[in-house]
Amino acid sequence: MEWREDGVLLSMRVHGESSAIIEVFTSGHGRHFGVVRGGASRKRAAHLQPGNQLALTWRARLSDQIGVFTAEPVTSRARVMEDPLALAGLTSACALLHTALAERDPHPQLYTRTMALLDAMATGGDWVADYLRWEMLLLDEIGFGLDLSRCAITGQRDDLAFVSPRTGRAVSRGAAGDWAPKLLPLPQALMGQGPASLPEVAQALAITGHFLAREFATEHRPLPEARARLLARLSRPEG
Repeated sequence: MEWREDGVLLSMRVHGESSAIIEVFTSGHGRHFGVVRGGASRKRAAHLQPGNQLALTWRARLSDQIGVFTAEPVTSRARVMEDPLALAGLTSACALLHTALAERDPHPQLYTRTMALLDAMATGGDWVADYLRWEMLLLDEIGFGLDLSRCAITGQRDDLAFVSPRTGRAVSRGAAGDWAPKLLPLPQALMGQGPASLPEVAQALAITGHFLAREFATEHRPLPEARARLLARLSRPEG
């Protein structure tokens, strides 16, 4: 069994005396594990950092084995180390991919968006709103996308002010009525309307986090701490 594909490194842990087990995310093979011989050496470990892009060759005798990777560096995203907010964003994205996605399940659209997001983080781009949209896509990919296009009760597209914590659908202010205290407030940042401050994006991420946590809770998987650290940093006035 063999395949070749580029992928982003999500995690690495030492295996034995000198090898490493890496977890990568690829377009065609999804989230995938494999052994890198010599991967724990100082020289190789410098390339095996979360967020880095790798040219991968995976081989195994049987398809259900963990297999062995040959991993060559393509793109380093080490520059995020110079930006605490970008580092928090990259760490959160990698942790969510690890937690949310089933092994070896392809997600080509999510992969493309992930690469663009990580590139923006590494090059100092304006990525915070893109990260919010990325989490919304992640919800879509795991089967629970939000429907914020119109009111779930009236069908109208105007004055949408709430989100149902049960269905993930928008509710207008007028239709909410006495149910308003039980609904989640709908931040404009979640609608993609106009510029948003970092605290406003953090408020919108609280909504996506509600639904991510609910999905993970069904399999007793808490949201990763890395995401909580990102939200805490976004909530600060200075970011």
